[in-house]
Amino acid sequence: ASSSIQEFNVALSEEKINLKSLRELCFGGIPFEGGIRALCWKILLNYLPLERSLWDSFLKKQREVYAQFLREMIIQPGIAKANLGFSREDVTLEDHPLNPNPDSRWNNYFKDNEVLLQIDKDVRRLYPDMAFFQRATEYPCLLILDPQNEYETLRRRVEQTTLKAQTVDRNRSGVTNVSSPGKAQNLYPSNEFEVLPPGSEAHWEVVERILFVYAKLNPGIAYVQGMNEIVGPIYYTFATDPNCQWKEHAEADTFFCFTNLMSENRDNFIKSLDDSQCGITCKMESVYSTLKEKDVELYLKLQEQNIKPQYFTFRWLTLLLSQEFLLPDVIRIWDTLFSDKDRFEFLILVCCAMLILIRDQLLAGDFTVNMRLLQDYPISDVHRILQKAKELQDES
Repeated sequence: ASSSIQEFNVALSEEKINLKSLRELCFGGIPFEGGIRALCWKILLNYLPLERSLWDSFLKKQREVYAQFLREMIIQPGIAKANLGFSREDVTLEDHPLNPNPDSRWNNYFKDNEVLLQIDKDVRRLYPDMAFFQRATEYPCLLILDPQNEYETLRRRVEQTTLKAQTVDRNRSGVTNVSSPGKAQNLYPSNEFEVLPPGSEAHWEVVERILFVYAKLNPGIAYVQGMNEIVGPIYYTFATDPNCQWKEHAEADTFFCFTNLMSENRDNFIKSLDDSQCGITCKMESVYSTLKEKDVELYLKLQEQNIKPQYFTFRWLTLLLSQEFLLPDVIRIWDTLFSDKDRFEFLILVCCAMLILIRDQLLAGDFTVNMRLLQDYPISDVHRILQKAKELQDES
């Protein structure tokens, strides 16, 4: 049973938060009321310092840092691009955007557009069964929407780039996304997304900005498809925070919490690390080795059918199960994952629990039936799954 709101309030009002006892409380699920969940996540994801007295100054500083990122990475390049239109004659050939010279700063601008297009495609599809991401935020980013800023917005850049219909390579699976110019017109059917009036922006546009800034700051990984599924639940949690002083800064806070989470999870996204000790292959293997320990009959069945862990655990592990359950359930699973100090260790137990809970169906099914069960997991009760994972943990 989730601990009482009272217990959380006591734990969160200590002058110095006791991380160990807060983790134990959060493990059983965190209440949404009073903004408790959003606050706990900020602590569990090592964003907020444990000394409460430092919070105000720390948050002020971080949010200013984020505003600076927006100025440098979105507004200034956008102004430079917009100014081109006014002073064509001042632009030397060297610096002209169409100059193929690779050192030209425009080369970066166009490279960024490819990343932006991929992000844009992915964030527009976030949780299509929920209206939230299509709705306007109550706290649009004034810096970005300032009418005094004559600059090319991300929204405008996407429109321009889509018109050019360049080919975009997806960095992980090598599948080409936007293939022929003919398709570009149908990419976004006009009825699918109403464009919000000037001065407002949808939640998905905020997520797009967070991912774009992250990609610019982390060129080694940039943007990999699926990161949108990890930002989504964090941003949703912060942007629906009942506490308005926090909610107003959901964008900056999400950016830093996402960055911290990715610093632990990024190895799963980097292809070159796949076979190293820390890479995803190793984690996928450990789902099976743990299963072998806990339920050898089921393990042998999957082996015999040649159902390899990468067929389904790749998505489970990389995306922290965000694709397998409805958003409220994903958030509940993350309460527990974030509170576990070996958070990705516990994830492996959750994956095992998911397999063991459908063992009878798996033992009875053939390859095709079983692959379908694993690709579209049949149990929606995440409490049962977490309880089973906890039992597995206690046994070891």
